[in-house]
Amino acid sequence: MASAAEQMASNLSWSTLGKATELRQRIFFTIGLLIVYRLGTYIPVPGIDSVALQQFMDQASQGIGGVLSMFTGGALSRMGIFALGIMPYISASIIVQLLGAMWEPMKQMKKEGEQGRKKINQYTRYGTVVLATFQAYGMAVGLQSGDLVTNPGPFFIASAVITLVGGTMFLLWLGEQITARGIGNGISLIIFVGIIAELPAAFGQFLEQGRTGALSAGVILGVIAMLLVTLAFVVFMERSLRKVHIQYPRRQVGMKVYDGGQSHLPIKVNPAGVIPAIFASALLLLPTTLSTFSGNQTGPVMSFLLAWFGPGQPAYLAFFTFMIVFFTYFYTKEVAFKTDEVADNLKNQNGFIPGIRPGAKTAEYLDYVVTRLLVLGSAYLALVCLVPEIFRSQFAITAYFGGTSILIIVSVGMDTIQQVQSHLLAHQYEGLLEKSQLRGKKNRKKGPARK
Repeated sequence: MASAAEQMASNLSWSTLGKATELRQRIFFTIGLLIVYRLGTYIPVPGIDSVALQQFMDQASQGIGGVLSMFTGGALSRMGIFALGIMPYISASIIVQLLGAMWEPMKQMKKEGEQGRKKINQYTRYGTVVLATFQAYGMAVGLQSGDLVTNPGPFFIASAVITLVGGTMFLLWLGEQITARGIGNGISLIIFVGIIAELPAAFGQFLEQGRTGALSAGVILGVIAMLLVTLAFVVFMERSLRKVHIQYPRRQVGMKVYDGGQSHLPIKVNPAGVIPAIFASALLLLPTTLSTFSGNQTGPVMSFLLAWFGPGQPAYLAFFTFMIVFFTYFYTKEVAFKTDEVADNLKNQNGFIPGIRPGAKTAEYLDYVVTRLLVLGSAYLALVCLVPEIFRSQFAITAYFGGTSILIIVSVGMDTIQQVQSHLLAHQYEGLLEKSQLRGKKNRKKGPARK
């Protein structure tokens, strides 16, 4: 039997959306900031030779350059002010979260509640500035050595570093504003919109390969079928849940005794969402970002990385799989589903799992359930990310058809719809409360007038 919230969600309509003024303002605010982001991807870094850059990106689009361009919404291929995208922030988040799990001072900071969370966010921003500065400097030097600059020199390097770092921090601010004053998931929405905006052009390029004979009709149909099957599989797995039965005992309030209730604790097969795939991609792209624009000027270390960790290479696929599995477990246990906190919340609400003692035993049981569930969840993520990646590398198709992009599109799209539904449900509850209060005032009888 559906709950009251599920029944109310099924009755949502466009008329309800029209009445939700606050939600409409949040949606317009989010759209406005995303338009600002898209416009910024077309503003070039000063001093770039656009013709030489276009020729270089046409050659690099099938390799690591295409993957980098996908995560930046095409800004890298145009060398826009958002060419670094949000990836330095994601890399800094990985480092801070790893420290939070292994370094004792950071562990204590996480236990300080809201104040500790603010400090950790501040350290993440500082780390973003440091990583963005190193990446921007490496990119500027690479552009200069690759003869992609009109006026090379120290002035270009300084202006490029300032522009690229400023663009990344501005993107971080946009993401925070969307999370706080928009419909949520700001950072994920920026990556999502960047992929969606470039997807039509990528699909047109894919069909053009078939028209020119670079790809056969069978390959085109096979890739399209693979994309549709992957899309349906991701939707199915993202909606899959493991329900843990929760029992609430009888309670007495005054002279009344209330019967105990029953509920369930939903645990997703993939509680971490799209984060493991993004984190794994960020780590995989971090060392090669610096060598993308340097062409033949790469050293032996970078040449080794490009040869062994290029898209489709065995070392690339093995490392990608390992990092996806690692971050699925790490992010779920440390961020997405903390079993200790869930067990404490159940205990505080007088809820318990039948046959399991509240407290530490409940936390152990939940940890056992989540650990087993993540075997399927991590395997699903690895499969979704690797199979399209193999197809993409074998047939030299665009990076936008990779498994990571499909996972981002589906996961972020579903999360955004859920955010909108949550706001609509809150609006409906507020409307029902207002109606009940007004009805109560109308039915209230006036007492006898005082003489």
